Amino acid sequence: MALPPKTPYPFDIHSGQGHRMDRDIIICEVGPRDGLQNARTIMATADKHRWIAALAAAGLPEIEVGSFVRPDLVPQLADTADVVAQALTIPGIVVVALVPNAKGAERAIAAGAHKLTVPVSASRAHSLSNVRMEPLQAVDQVRRIIELARAAPHRPAVEVGISTAFGCSMQGEVPEDDVIRLAEALVEAGAEDLCLSDTVGMANPRQVKQLIGRTRAAVGDRLGALHLHDTRGRALANALAGYEAGIRAYDGALAGLGGCPFAPGASGNAATEDLVWMFEEMGVRTGVDLDGLLRARTMLAEALPGEALHGHLHQVKRAA
Repeated sequence: MALPPKTPYPFDIHSGQGHRMDRDIIICEVGPRDGLQNARTIMATADKHRWIAALAAAGLPEIEVGSFVRPDLVPQLADTADVVAQALTIPGIVVVALVPNAKGAERAIAAGAHKLTVPVSASRAHSLSNVRMEPLQAVDQVRRIIELARAAPHRPAVEVGISTAFGCSMQGEVPEDDVIRLAEALVEAGAEDLCLSDTVGMANPRQVKQLIGRTRAAVGDRLGALHLHDTRGRALANALAGYEAGIRAYDGALAGLGGCPFAPGASGNAATEDLVWMFEEMGVRTGVDLDGLLRARTMLAEALPGEALHGHLHQVKRAA
């Protein structure tokens, strides 16, 4: 498939604003969005502000600070516009917001988010549950969102996450051919950056390498990121497989928080501190300070008392 040239953005999302050149990979912290959307309690807006500032101080270059979804469906993220406004005052980070549709994109653009993340599920069952649209209907939404972003004065970047790319707890197997066709349709709709998402943590390393290879054969470097969940304890192994397959951008949530409220069994994300710990010990530079992450983890624990936190680095440090 002949790919159209990428449209230049006001900053290069993988090396520009907020990204220092001493990084071999980019880690986007999704805790304030994916991490909190399934939390039992609602974090106070002021605590979110302090936590995001601590994450930025630790050196995380991108932070997904919230989602412009209906507050009655995800009340934990009802204050996203306020959180975006505060995050924009922090120098050196890319402020990311998830948007499920064009209405959400309009709100995110008005708030000034640097980058929009748009989920499009490869699973029909999950797509209907999550955004109440068929996958191809969601592609039409992506086309509209990209038009809105390109028309905005600050031209936010748009990354499309292909959800349930490795399997779905509602549908079961998601054929690779379906993922490839969806990726091609998204690129034809104007998507310039794609992320493969293991929404319910069903992937294994061999599968990760294979799907990355096939997707890149179809859409080239439009595929640049992985979003991994640790439901079966494979997130780090899958991140390594992704790195070996050429992926250089990863999502993580501090303390392994997270999960999709519209996908049964979708437990926590890859723990950011464990991702950083593994890659740094491999000699892969993340530009993120582990001690700073652990301080941010302490703030998270204080802001969400009683919430189960995960991650191996914290356990090792506590036992030392």
